[in-house]
Amino acid sequence: MTIRNLDDLLAEGVSGRRVLVRADLNVPLDKQTGAITDDGRIRAVLPTLTALTGAGAKVVVFSHLGRPKGAPDPQFSLRPVAARLGELLGAQVRFAEDTVGESARSTVEALADGEVALLENLRFNKGETSKDETERGAFADQLAALGEAYVDDAFGAVHRKHASVFDVPARLPHVAGRLVLREVEVLAKLTGEPERPYVVVLGGSKVSDKLAVIEALLPKVDRLLIGGGMCFTFLKAQGHEVGTSLLEEEMVETCRNLLERADGKILLPVDVVAADAFAPDAAHDTVRADAIPSHRLGLDIGPETVAGFAAALADAKTIFWNGPMGVFEMAAFANGTRGVAEAITKADAFSVVGGGDSAAAVRALGLDESSFGHISTGGGASLEYLEGKTLPGIAALED
Repeated sequence: MTIRNLDDLLAEGVSGRRVLVRADLNVPLDKQTGAITDDGRIRAVLPTLTALTGAGAKVVVFSHLGRPKGAPDPQFSLRPVAARLGELLGAQVRFAEDTVGESARSTVEALADGEVALLENLRFNKGETSKDETERGAFADQLAALGEAYVDDAFGAVHRKHASVFDVPARLPHVAGRLVLREVEVLAKLTGEPERPYVVVLGGSKVSDKLAVIEALLPKVDRLLIGGGMCFTFLKAQGHEVGTSLLEEEMVETCRNLLERADGKILLPVDVVAADAFAPDAAHDTVRADAIPSHRLGLDIGPETVAGFAAALADAKTIFWNGPMGVFEMAAFANGTRGVAEAITKADAFSVVGGGDSAAAVRALGLDESSFGHISTGGGASLEYLEGKTLPGIAALED
């Protein structure tokens, strides 16, 4: 795979040129105030933007936010993102009220060398996510007309065959940004010959979401630690009562087969924190994983499991973690995720946090981000890469 990167574009000269940057600015917003609650994805694109502005490019950033239905929706506007991006860059970011309309065109035309504009949410346009190639291509034509070169720095979107990710680079000179290049380099380490022991930690809610990556990783890893809501389907497959815990009944037999084929590689919780209800103040206590009361649901792994998982991570040389161990957003059920995350940081290993809720947990729990080898910005994209799938946004950058 040969991909030109940002340095190649900078070497050609970008001063006075309009450079489109596809960023992933899909940040969480407070439902009540609309304020950004985690600006990690905005910070992640700063190295690419500052390199371009420093070289005199006219930078046009575009991104999606949330899941609007192909039409403008104020709750998904990128306006607050433009304000935060400006604060982080220390310079005004011009904001276009649309993506390919009059506001976008006039905003881009008004850019001086070294300035940045942010266009409104790409998904306010049906063409962005359309499965009709003609409709998607027509939207890509309009986007491409705004720039003279294209930089993809939206790793969180490269697994989507969307106009801004897949079709625009076919219409312009294209390169990978700093972030995308780093993500691909890191994941290539995991799919190549990772230093052993290679330990993977998987959490999150559903086995079905992680089945393909479990199948792909099982032959390659030394140990696979499973927590989060998905562990209860595995516990059920072992014949245990799981009470009212999250359960995918249709996946029980699949989990049973995985356990039989795992040759002891899969480690499951031995104790869990079981609660009366899914609520931050619910009555709860720690119980054996094979003795969950029928009226309770597991919301975190227990302390004995944390200790066991920490022991399994202690001698690791390569670690990949995707998915929290419990409902970390509630303080009473955050100890499992915190404990495992801290164990990862203590191991003398190259550690990768696989984006999504895992990355959010690192920041929400106040953990030192620099103590991990790499924190991905794309949970879904990183999992699909590890599954061996072709990612449309990466394929579009290949020469």
